[in-house]
Order: sequence, then C-alpha cells, then structure tokens
Amino acid sequence: MTIKEKAQAVVEEFWMFDDWMDKYAYLIELGKDLPVIDSQFKTNNHLISGCQSRVWLHAEEQEGQIVFTADSDAVITKGIVSLLIRILSNHTPKEILEADFSFLESIGLQEHLSPTRANGLASMIKQIQLYARAFQLKSNQL
Repeated sequence: MTIKEKAQAVVEEFWMFDDWMDKYAYLIELGKDLPVIDSQFKTNNHLISGCQSRVWLHAEEQEGQIVFTADSDAVITKGIVSLLIRILSNHTPKEILEADFSFLESIGLQEHLSPTRANGLASMIKQIQLYARAFQLKSNQL
C-alpha cells in the first residue's frame, strides 16, 4: 500500500466521527497500537525537540525501507506519532521525502491542536524527514 493510499484510508476513518471528542478518542486508541521504541532508544538523542510532551522517535533501515518506532508520555501525542508512523513506516526514504501531508488538513487535525501540539506535530514530521534524508544520503554513498 502506498503512502497516499494509507493516508486516504486514515482520512476515511476520521470521516466516520462527527465530533472532535470522538476523533481524540480514536487518536488515543491509535496510540495503543504504536510500535513502541526499544528502551535503549529512549534517550535524549531520540527525543524530538519542539514538542510540548516528550516524544522519542527511532528509525532503522530494513531492506531499503525505513521502519519507525516511537513513544510519548502523553496519550494524544502518542496517537499523533502513531498515525504518522502508520502511514510512513515501511517506505523508502524517497517515498517519505515526497509524501504529501495534506491528509492532516483533510482530517482537521492541525486546526484542532493547541499551538504547542501543532508545533510538536511539525517537529515530528521534520524529524521523520531528517531520518529519511539521512538514510537516502547513506544509500547513495554505498
């Protein structure tokens, strides 16, 4: 399944809910399915700066694709990072760098986040893209 197809599936899932309290509850549920980061990576080196909550993100390359794991100390934030990982994990660096994040607007996420959480979301996306760029550069040097 492509990133675009995964994003569209998420948009359709969010359309099932009429109000944002239900959507927040769904985000919390998504956080429970988060591929949890190994405790050895819950360090300051993997902590995303710019987030109000503590969010750790780890990436590793497996057969040309990036696999992300993460954790957060806040349930909504954990759901947000889980959503991003669900869509972007198991794709090539090129696919991740070319990803369209307009699905976030389609589900209305950005307009329903506090300014600090919106900054955190932007920081998560930036860190995911930095990992993708690093893996892309590494593979071009081999």
